[in-house]
Amino acid sequence: MSKPIYLFSTSSHPDAISINSLSIEFLKPNIDFSNYDYLIITSKQTTIALKQYDLKEYIYKKALCVSSQSALSFEQIGGKVLAIGGGYGDNLEKIIKSYPKECRWLYLRAKEVASDFVKRCQESGYDVDEKVVYESRCSKDILNAKIDKNSILIFTSPSSVRCFLENHNFDKSHKVIVIGKTTAKAIPKEIVTYISDE
Repeated sequence: MSKPIYLFSTSSHPDAISINSLSIEFLKPNIDFSNYDYLIITSKQTTIALKQYDLKEYIYKKALCVSSQSALSFEQIGGKVLAIGGGYGDNLEKIIKSYPKECRWLYLRAKEVASDFVKRCQESGYDVDEKVVYESRCSKDILNAKIDKNSILIFTSPSSVRCFLENHNFDKSHKVIVIGKTTAKAIPKEIVTYISDE
């Protein structure tokens, strides 16, 4: 008998018990997109937040996207992708630093972020501004979820781990899978964790 698979994410998958880990509140700070050469997008929520603005203000700006999924979400509204960071915020630093320091970047982000790549870029003299366009909170779905023993648990962000741990504990029978090193750091050290290849 196969083990149940729980996916803690804002996305779903037909082969898993999908538990929405976060509720999202979208914000609309004042942004003059003409001040920037490129956008930085690290989630599908960023693209949703962008829909609050006049498309003509930003759609001609290419975006540096953290993953193929964030790139796809931007392309679906008519945007062009500059580059994809392979799923990790830290990879974005290398890409930004491959461009001249005169380039002006706008990172459209969540209130809480896992990577400090912007700070490192700024300290190296790169022009990267930040605007908070959404805020995440733990959803009732994850707080009230019933999790079976002998299950596979998949986490897609550090915040999904933190929300899980607010009302749950890991059992020794759980197999814990994360999508990257940053998410792995949010798992308690005593828990054996597997990092997915993609």
